[in-house]
Amino acid sequence: MDRFVALTRGINVGGRNALPMNEVVEVFEGLGSRNVSTYIQSENVVFHGSSSAIRLGEEISAEIARRRGFAPHVLILTRTEFERAIENNPFPHGDSDPKAVHLGFLDSVPPNPDLDGLEELRVPSERFELIGRVFYLLAPGGVGRSKLAAKSERLLGVSMTDRNWKTVCRIVSMLRDDDAATGDHDREPNDSR
Repeated sequence: MDRFVALTRGINVGGRNALPMNEVVEVFEGLGSRNVSTYIQSENVVFHGSSSAIRLGEEISAEIARRRGFAPHVLILTRTEFERAIENNPFPHGDSDPKAVHLGFLDSVPPNPDLDGLEELRVPSERFELIGRVFYLLAPGGVGRSKLAAKSERLLGVSMTDRNWKTVCRIVSMLRDDDAATGDHDREPNDSR
């Protein structure tokens, strides 16, 4: 079984769409996943699975809809995709100010992103870069006040699920903890530690 990261959107936000972590684990295990771990109100899940990533995301969303009446967006990434996103981070500020650096994980590579429109929204302290399926954003003033952050998904034209650097690093730590727990120390050649 391969390791995956599931990033959900629309669960446990503002008191709506409540889904306890133990139920998230039940959903994933009921669909054949193993060694399921969650972080921060079930929005981030590390697991072992063998289904195709796209189909599994759709199955998870459908099962949550069946149980709870809402269908969250679920983006599934392979371990390699997730670790490559971290390796490609163009903003070294992440370690000193982990809430300022955000990675927007995209459903697909944007076919026609409006980079000029994004640039127009950027304030002088902000930086962004689009690398493949990841939109990197440095927002030292906070994403809550950033017009660039608020409109980036629309201007990119692709669904996006955002995580700050602290959360991304915690998910990588979960992947490594999983290695230790399962005794699986095999890595693909591009894996970094």
